[in-house]
Amino acid sequence: MAGITLAQAQAQLALWIAASAAVAGSQSYEIETGNGRRKLQRADAAEIRKQIEFWDAKVKALTPAASGGRRRTRYVVPFG
Repeated sequence: MAGITLAQAQAQLALWIAASAAVAGSQSYEIETGNGRRKLQRADAAEIRKQIEFWDAKVKALTPAASGGRRRTRYVVPFG
């Protein structure tokens, strides 16, 4: 299975940000059920926030460093 690409991560992040904007104004509502009122919730704002944080981290991890490439780590093994 191939890994997630930067474009896929950016698309997911954009979708979750749009979902956040969509529920920001009216996350919950109440209806009359005949036996009283029932409160319903359209979306879980906490879950949306977690998904935004997850996909934002993915985008940042997949984005090459501003210097023009990924950072490299060099390991120096001393001779003993």
